Amino acid sequence: MNNEQVQTDLENTKVHKIVVYFVDGEKQETTQPCLTVAQILERVGLDPKTHYLVELRGGQQVKHTDPNETLHIHHDEKFISVFIGPTPLS
Repeated sequence: MNNEQVQTDLENTKVHKIVVYFVDGEKQETTQPCLTVAQILERVGLDPKTHYLVELRGGQQVKHTDPNETLHIHHDEKFISVFIGPTPLS
């Protein structure tokens, strides 16, 4: 077995740590270091066609409106969802 094969085997057996993040105050967990905006929204049951994410970063609010944007997920990261669909009239 050469060094490249050993490295590949090590990467395939590496245990991925669980990263905890929050969407609208609800705890979420992932072992993936990166997720798209769409994946984050879909995991909490929201439609990426009618919602986008705002990342709460310290005192800043960073909009993520492209559902295909890939975000590196950090432990205890916080997001809020924003509805952009039509508001029904009663």
